[in-house]
Amino acid sequence: MIRPKGITQFNHQTVFEKPVWCSKRVFDKDGMTKKATLTLREAIRVLRQHYGSPAHLPTSDPFELILWENVAYLASPARRSKAFELLRSTIGTDPKAILTADKQALEYITSQGILKSTFATKLRECAIIAVDDFGGDLGSVIREPLEDAKRALQSFPGIGEPGAEKILLFSGQQAILAPDSNGLRVLVRLGLVHEEKSYARTYADSRAAAKDLPAEPGVLQEAHLLLQQHGKTLCKRKVPNCDECPLADACAYAAVTRTATARKADANH
Repeated sequence: MIRPKGITQFNHQTVFEKPVWCSKRVFDKDGMTKKATLTLREAIRVLRQHYGSPAHLPTSDPFELILWENVAYLASPARRSKAFELLRSTIGTDPKAILTADKQALEYITSQGILKSTFATKLRECAIIAVDDFGGDLGSVIREPLEDAKRALQSFPGIGEPGAEKILLFSGQQAILAPDSNGLRVLVRLGLVHEEKSYARTYADSRAAAKDLPAEPGVLQEAHLLLQQHGKTLCKRKVPNCDECPLADACAYAAVTRTATARKADANH
């Protein structure tokens, strides 16, 4: 495959080398670079116009948000929602209620995703930590200084730094963008975030991009959800649909992908 200068292949994805990400440039139709005009604030406005207001998470309670992350592994949004509502309606989301539930009942809920036995155990582990370490109430934990709150949340199964920041965002305690892998991919492809060698460093770079938005939890919750939705629907990891993307005309990735496609077509004629 013919690739324009500035592209490399990494993990079966076409990604930009550091100069392109750092300069935050896009390419015009002739393959020449020009300054990007799209800010994160503008990108969110375009995504809102395209998708409408996103559906918010079903809870702002920190322990329920931890359960949300563990209730259905690798499930679609619809199946995750179904699993969470089943947990609420049949067992309850109080840590003590989960501890008294039998494993079969928990597995029925976690079967909305894969590895139902593993994640039934994780739900129980979450409840044990909540009761033993935090007295069954995380309300005071999320009000601690940011780093202390993140450290406490990361003691739960399946919660790394991005997950901890997401919980603090959606509990309304911190104005943090906390993009998931889908949202982060969108930011990288737009050229708003520099792709580092490690996911953790790339994620950390998203904090600078988020400064373009008002530091309000509600604003950043909407941005998180719209970026996530876009990454899941059009800006997919393996086969992004750039032709249908409302951001394509200002997207560095789409511009270079189109240039590569055009050159390949020319080479075949």
